[in-house]
Amino acid sequence: MPLLESARLRVFEAFVEKAVCSRPQEAAHLATGRRGELAAFFYLRRHGYIVVARGWRSARLRGDIDLIAWEGDTLCFIEVKTRTTREVATAEAAVDEDKRRILRRLAGAYMRQLPNRETPARFDILSIYFEKEKAAEFELFRGAFDWS
Repeated sequence: MPLLESARLRVFEAFVEKAVCSRPQEAAHLATGRRGELAAFFYLRRHGYIVVARGWRSARLRGDIDLIAWEGDTLCFIEVKTRTTREVATAEAAVDEDKRRILRRLAGAYMRQLPNRETPARFDILSIYFEKEKAAEFELFRGAFDWS
């Protein structure tokens, strides 16, 4: 990413974080999740992804897909998991078989809307850790699970 574009993205990220993440009466875990999804958006943009949807929902199915993005010619369905500590379990461990089943169904519904249903697609998990007095840490698991 060119230097000027990278600088613009950092300034925009700081502005959006201040504007979006300051809801006074919100539960701490919801605020952490919102902050994580916003950080994930900018992380992926800095790494060359083209984000086409955030919080995508189907009218017929329960759940949502946190982020849908293109990495090159591959469509990525990205589940974002945010934690403030690693002490209990890793963030990606929260994507259990039930969550994977929901994501597969939602991704299938999204793919049926595309003109080319043969588009290569994968499921990624992006774990984010906001630990006290540390910079945010990101772990991207490309192809974390498959369609079956």
